[in-house]
Amino acid sequence: MSYYNFSEENNPVAEDEHYMRLALQEAQKAYDSEEIPIGAIVVCKGRIVGRGHNLTEQLNDVTAHAEMQAFTAASQTLGGKYLKDCTLYVTIEPCVMCAGASYWTQIGRLVYGATEPKRGFTSKNSQLLHPKTQLVGGVLATECGALMTRFFANRRG
Repeated sequence: MSYYNFSEENNPVAEDEHYMRLALQEAQKAYDSEEIPIGAIVVCKGRIVGRGHNLTEQLNDVTAHAEMQAFTAASQTLGGKYLKDCTLYVTIEPCVMCAGASYWTQIGRLVYGATEPKRGFTSKNSQLLHPKTQLVGGVLATECGALMTRFFANRRG
């Protein structure tokens, strides 16, 4: 996995944008494979410990969301199921299933890009995250949303 060290003087917004751009690279992999383009990165102490993108079509598995792939990779990398010291970066607001999974991992922070008004967890139940999880939304929302918009426009066109 890779490292990206931010000094303490750096703006946390810049750090969140950096990792969200990496999550967007994962989303592009999904897009290129004709999967719904959502990407996720798990970062622990400046180190990427997990990454994933949607694989629901390829695996014929409705649970193969980007977040689930990233959680599994992070847990394997770290050798444990709890991700208390980690941040999940995901391009689109997680669904109820992925928010629930983040609860069980006890992820320290969850940062998402674009909101998902139809299937996002905050529209169903904003209390699904672990009580200690910090939630940040709207990071690179325009870029994250644009990839989804382009994907569905191409499918309809």
